[in-house]
Amino acid sequence: MSVGAPRGLASSGQKPITEILHPLSAAEESLSPVPDVPVGGGHIPNSSSSSGGGDKEAGLTNGTPVETSSPASVSSLFNRLQLDDDLDADARDPFVSTETRDLFVTVDDPKKHVSTMETYITYRVSTKTTRVEFDLPEYCLRRRYQDFDWLRTKLEDSQPTHLIPPLPEKFVMKGVVDRFSEEFVETRMKALDKFLKRVADHPVLSFNPHLNAFLSAKDLNKRQGLALLTKVGESVKQVAGGYKLRARPAEFSAMGDYLDTFSQKLGTIDRIAQRILKEQTEYLTELREYGTVYSSWAGSEDELRRPLEGVAGCVTTCCGSLEDLSENVSQDFLPVLREYVLYIDSMKNVLRKRDQSQAEYECRLEAAVLRKQEDRTPVPVEVEKCQDKVECFNADLKADWERWQSNKRQDFKQLLTGMADKNINHYEKCQAAWESLITLLQDKQTEDKTNETN
Repeated sequence: MSVGAPRGLASSGQKPITEILHPLSAAEESLSPVPDVPVGGGHIPNSSSSSGGGDKEAGLTNGTPVETSSPASVSSLFNRLQLDDDLDADARDPFVSTETRDLFVTVDDPKKHVSTMETYITYRVSTKTTRVEFDLPEYCLRRRYQDFDWLRTKLEDSQPTHLIPPLPEKFVMKGVVDRFSEEFVETRMKALDKFLKRVADHPVLSFNPHLNAFLSAKDLNKRQGLALLTKVGESVKQVAGGYKLRARPAEFSAMGDYLDTFSQKLGTIDRIAQRILKEQTEYLTELREYGTVYSSWAGSEDELRRPLEGVAGCVTTCCGSLEDLSENVSQDFLPVLREYVLYIDSMKNVLRKRDQSQAEYECRLEAAVLRKQEDRTPVPVEVEKCQDKVECFNADLKADWERWQSNKRQDFKQLLTGMADKNINHYEKCQAAWESLITLLQDKQTEDKTNETN
């Protein structure tokens, strides 16, 4: 086998490298010399130093043409968005049509457990499957957060070349968020359900034996197998720790730049949304007090009682609508942003592992070339294994990147459509309430003129 010439490698059932069209580049580019790249650092450098980088600013565009004509009504707008969703799913997401789902999981029914030692929440995990790897077609078990954390750690250790979906953050600030409150538990339950569904829908992760144990075993053995995997990871770091990459493929540099830009934009949106939510909460408090004033005033003004009660009713309607809108932001909008911030960290972690794998391969290859020049010894087998590992990393990372981009498009289309729907409903309710007040005032004015005439 020629070490210098990469060969195709079937990887975990995914498509070969040559058949994968990367979302950030039309075709795979050849390696070109670039400045040395440090391995193991937390920052993924800018692609302007890579071929094709130029001075272009990284953007967040999906390349989809925008329909500029206005729909006839709000309902037609949402119908059109849903239709576009279906068309995009068929045209751009091959995973939907090529994969047959035979594993269905659900996380629901949170329950609080109180003992003398600790207080914790468990969630019901229901499974339905036709796979032969499972002894039964259905399972129903209870798991707590640390069990989900165990599963993710196992997946990350046993499938290092794949992107593992993130879990919701474990730790919360005491005194700021009550981790046993109904709202917090509901939000965490939704996030755990999404995590498990993403794993179950993955063509490789869903066949991992640790997932099988998580879904079917009554008791999880959480200690087995960690020591060996930790030693393997430490050996890779020791081999490649002091080595700098000769070149990173331009497409992986583009991935890093995209993630940096995407992270910045999500962070900005999250901060502004948090500030808006805080201001809405304060405004809601003032608005409730404002409506109460009109209600008390109506009790002392017989002539103005109906108009004043009408104003109080309008304010009450607006309060309820604004409360629903704020609840949507806190329970539906912000959790998706935070999930993708964590997703970005997971993707960067896989990119760092890929860089370490490439560094290990280049380090061993250089050492083998020097030995061959000195005593003409053949290329060691471990060098070929390292090359296979790099190619496996590249293929799996590209496939998972495509899948992640597909999920991201669908998630944000659904999120933004829901946000638009909630805002439209909010303003329609407020408008209808105030329009009813105008009708009431006009009726009152007509009644007063009639009384004066009589």
